[in-house]
Amino acid sequence: MTTNETTAVLHKGSCHCGKIRFEVEAPEKITCVTCNCSICNKKQNHHFIVPRSKFRLLEGADFITTYTFNTHMAKHTFCKVCGVQSFYTPRSNPDGVGVMPHCIDGDTLKEVKVIDFDGSNWEQSILLERGQQVQQFSKQ
Repeated sequence: MTTNETTAVLHKGSCHCGKIRFEVEAPEKITCVTCNCSICNKKQNHHFIVPRSKFRLLEGADFITTYTFNTHMAKHTFCKVCGVQSFYTPRSNPDGVGVMPHCIDGDTLKEVKVIDFDGSNWEQSILLERGQQVQQFSKQ
Protein backbone atom coordinates (compact mmCIF):
# COMPACT_ATOMS: atom_id res chain seq x y z
CA MET A 1 0.00 0.00 0.00
CA THR A 2 1.38 3.42 -0.76
CA THR A 3 1.09 4.26 2.84
CA ASN A 4 3.19 4.28 5.91
CA GLU A 5 3.22 4.72 9.65
CA THR A 6 -0.43 4.93 10.66
CA THR A 7 -3.22 2.54 11.45
CA ALA A 8 -5.64 1.82 8.63
CA VAL A 9 -9.00 3.58 8.60
CA LEU A 10 -11.99 3.16 6.34
CA HIS A 11 -12.15 5.97 3.77
CA LYS A 12 -15.30 6.52 1.71
CA GLY A 13 -15.18 8.13 -1.69
CA SER A 14 -17.12 8.92 -4.83
CA CYS A 15 -17.05 10.49 -8.26
CA HIS A 16 -18.40 14.04 -8.72
CA CYS A 17 -22.02 13.10 -9.47
CA GLY A 18 -22.10 10.44 -6.73
CA LYS A 19 -23.20 7.58 -9.00
CA ILE A 20 -20.00 5.68 -8.15
CA ARG A 21 -19.27 5.13 -4.46
CA PHE A 22 -16.49 3.13 -2.90
CA GLU A 23 -14.63 2.52 0.33
CA VAL A 24 -10.97 1.78 0.83
CA GLU A 25 -9.02 0.66 3.86
CA ALA A 26 -5.80 2.67 4.10
CA PRO A 27 -3.86 4.73 6.64
CA GLU A 28 -4.85 8.32 7.28
CA LYS A 29 -1.34 9.34 6.14
CA ILE A 30 -0.68 8.14 2.60
CA THR A 31 1.95 8.34 -0.11
CA CYS A 32 0.66 9.11 -3.60
CA VAL A 33 2.35 8.45 -6.90
CA THR A 34 2.30 11.12 -9.57
CA CYS A 35 3.10 9.88 -13.06
CA ASN A 36 4.09 11.64 -16.26
CA CYS A 37 3.10 8.97 -18.79
CA SER A 38 0.97 10.20 -21.68
CA ILE A 39 -2.43 9.58 -20.07
CA CYS A 40 -1.51 10.50 -16.49
CA ASN A 41 0.03 13.74 -17.72
CA LYS A 42 -3.19 14.67 -19.56
CA LYS A 43 -5.34 13.77 -16.53
CA GLN A 44 -2.90 15.17 -13.95
CA ASN A 45 -3.24 11.79 -12.26
CA HIS A 46 -1.95 11.13 -8.78
CA HIS A 47 -3.08 8.16 -6.75
CA PHE A 48 -2.31 5.88 -3.85
CA ILE A 49 -2.24 2.14 -4.42
CA VAL A 50 -3.82 -0.49 -2.18
CA PRO A 51 -4.23 -4.26 -2.49
CA ARG A 52 -7.49 -5.09 -4.28
CA SER A 53 -8.73 -6.77 -1.07
CA LYS A 54 -8.70 -3.34 0.68
CA PHE A 55 -10.99 -1.73 -1.92
CA ARG A 56 -14.77 -2.20 -2.22
CA LEU A 57 -17.07 -0.76 -4.84
CA LEU A 58 -20.28 0.09 -2.97
CA GLU A 59 -22.42 1.23 -5.88
CA GLY A 60 -22.28 2.34 -9.47
CA ALA A 61 -20.79 -0.63 -11.34
CA ASP A 62 -23.19 0.11 -14.21
CA PHE A 63 -21.87 3.69 -14.42
CA ILE A 64 -18.21 2.69 -14.84
CA THR A 65 -16.57 2.69 -18.26
CA THR A 66 -13.00 1.61 -18.99
CA TYR A 67 -10.31 2.92 -21.31
CA THR A 68 -7.15 0.95 -22.16
CA PHE A 69 -4.31 1.51 -24.61
CA ASN A 70 -0.80 0.30 -25.43
CA THR A 71 -0.29 -2.88 -23.33
CA HIS A 72 -3.91 -2.80 -22.04
CA MET A 73 -2.61 -3.69 -18.56
CA ALA A 74 -3.82 -0.47 -16.94
CA LYS A 75 -7.61 -0.21 -16.72
CA HIS A 76 -8.50 3.49 -16.65
CA THR A 77 -12.01 3.51 -15.20
CA PHE A 78 -14.21 6.55 -14.96
CA CYS A 79 -17.84 7.56 -14.45
CA LYS A 80 -20.00 7.56 -17.59
CA VAL A 81 -22.03 10.47 -16.21
CA CYS A 82 -19.53 13.00 -14.81
CA GLY A 83 -16.27 11.69 -16.31
CA VAL A 84 -14.35 11.60 -13.02
CA GLN A 85 -11.78 8.88 -12.49
CA SER A 86 -12.01 7.89 -8.82
CA PHE A 87 -9.86 4.77 -9.08
CA TYR A 88 -8.21 2.51 -11.65
CA THR A 89 -6.06 -0.59 -12.07
CA PRO A 90 -2.44 0.52 -12.52
CA ARG A 91 -0.10 -1.20 -14.94
CA SER A 92 2.54 -1.32 -12.20
CA ASN A 93 0.18 -3.11 -9.82
CA PRO A 94 -2.48 -5.11 -11.70
CA ASP A 95 -3.32 -6.82 -8.39
CA GLY A 96 -4.07 -3.48 -6.76
CA VAL A 97 -6.23 -0.40 -7.11
CA GLY A 98 -4.98 3.14 -7.64
CA VAL A 99 -7.27 5.48 -5.70
CA MET A 100 -7.42 9.22 -6.32
CA PRO A 101 -7.07 11.00 -2.96
CA HIS A 102 -9.16 13.95 -4.17
CA CYS A 103 -12.12 11.54 -4.52
CA ILE A 104 -12.05 10.60 -0.83
CA ASP A 105 -15.03 12.23 0.87
CA GLY A 106 -14.77 13.86 4.28
CA ASP A 107 -11.62 14.44 6.27
CA THR A 108 -10.30 10.93 6.90
CA LEU A 109 -7.06 11.65 5.00
CA LYS A 110 -4.75 13.55 7.34
CA GLU A 111 -1.58 13.76 5.23
CA VAL A 112 -0.73 13.16 1.58
CA LYS A 113 2.91 12.78 0.56
CA VAL A 114 3.66 12.69 -3.20
CA ILE A 115 6.43 10.80 -5.00
CA ASP A 116 7.21 11.06 -8.71
CA PHE A 117 7.30 8.14 -11.13
CA ASP A 118 8.75 8.61 -14.62
CA GLY A 119 5.96 6.92 -16.55
CA SER A 120 7.03 8.52 -19.81
CA ASN A 121 9.93 6.04 -19.64
CA TRP A 122 7.84 3.30 -18.04
CA GLU A 123 9.82 0.21 -19.05
CA GLN A 124 13.11 1.65 -17.80
CA SER A 125 11.61 3.31 -14.72
CA ILE A 126 9.87 0.22 -13.36
CA LEU A 127 13.27 -1.50 -13.15
CA LEU A 128 14.76 1.26 -11.00
CA GLU A 129 14.47 1.51 -7.21
CA ARG A 130 11.46 3.88 -7.35
CA GLY A 131 9.72 1.54 -9.80
CA GLN A 132 10.37 -1.45 -7.57
CA GLN A 133 9.00 0.54 -4.62
CA VAL A 134 5.84 1.42 -6.57
CA GLN A 135 5.29 -2.24 -7.53
CA GLN A 136 5.32 -3.24 -3.85
CA PHE A 137 2.48 -0.90 -2.86
CA SER A 138 -0.24 -3.47 -3.61
CA LYS A 139 1.64 -6.18 -1.70
CA GLN A 140 1.67 -4.46 1.70
